[in-house]
Amino acid sequence: MGRTASIRRKTSETDVAVELDLDGVGRHTVQTEIPFLDHMLAQLAKHGLFDLSVHAKGDLQVDLHHTVEDVGIALGEAFAQAMGDKRGIRRFAWGIVPLDEALARVVIDISGRPYLVYEAPQLQGRIGNFDVSLVKEFMRAFTVNMKINLHVSILHGENLHHCVEAIFKGLAKSLDQATALDPRISEVPSTKGSL
Repeated sequence: MGRTASIRRKTSETDVAVELDLDGVGRHTVQTEIPFLDHMLAQLAKHGLFDLSVHAKGDLQVDLHHTVEDVGIALGEAFAQAMGDKRGIRRFAWGIVPLDEALARVVIDISGRPYLVYEAPQLQGRIGNFDVSLVKEFMRAFTVNMKINLHVSILHGENLHHCVEAIFKGLAKSLDQATALDPRISEVPSTKGSL
């Protein structure tokens, strides 16, 4: 049985559909009506080797916030659903990814206890019409709905695009490692017996 998920989130503000295969090859179709977010989600799929489809429509005439947050919610739910009972996963992982002058560190624990630490004070401003403060909102929504402990830090960086892309690539690498099945692990990776 494949580790896949299909999530639909429809509110008065957004309509988001996500399909995910954790054991994919990086194929992706992303259409959120927010080109920069599409680019970041493509990085997540490609570098995490997830097959991912994301289609979203939102009240962009109001702001990008609702769509970015709701995509984060639906994507977090998809990862949680695709892992099932989490039996055999590696659980902990990290990704340290450079992009030119930028260096991002992303550390994850699939703990069942949502907590986000986000250290990126240089991420202020806009990339096109995308307010980079929305990256934190995306990460918070994703963290809460996947029920993970996520630490995101920009260690170096000046260019906003480079910094954000390094974060998403770091997230991709850490998710790939943490959700991977390890043949040495037959149970849920916790002394409590559940995550």
